Amino acid sequence: MKKFVLITCSVLFVLCTTHNAMANKETIMKSMHNEQTNPMMSDYMAAMDKMHKPMMDGIKNHNPDIAFIKGMIPHHQGAIDMAKIELKYGKDPKTKALAEEIIKSQEKEIALMKQWLETHKDK
Repeated sequence: MKKFVLITCSVLFVLCTTHNAMANKETIMKSMHNEQTNPMMSDYMAAMDKMHKPMMDGIKNHNPDIAFIKGMIPHHQGAIDMAKIELKYGKDPKTKALAEEIIKSQEKEIALMKQWLETHKDK
């Protein structure tokens, strides 16, 4: 009897878990469809996707200083890309002005970091 109850509970658990996973998958798929049909969201997702791998690859360097710089360059580029999206879609003048400032400051910092990397190649 105990074995029967244990098996029944296990089967019910698996069925409930599978049902929840399928429902969650459907929610995720609907969300992805909405992102793909919204040009602004598509642009933001593309900017984030473009930034993520180079940033993660950069921080894998054995030298902590180089890892920091190599991670920050794509991070700053991601900020620039997002600021350009704000300029493209945004309506608020203050937010658009902030986006312009972010572009200017992040471009300067990227140039400084690239210059630093040139003098500190994988030490």
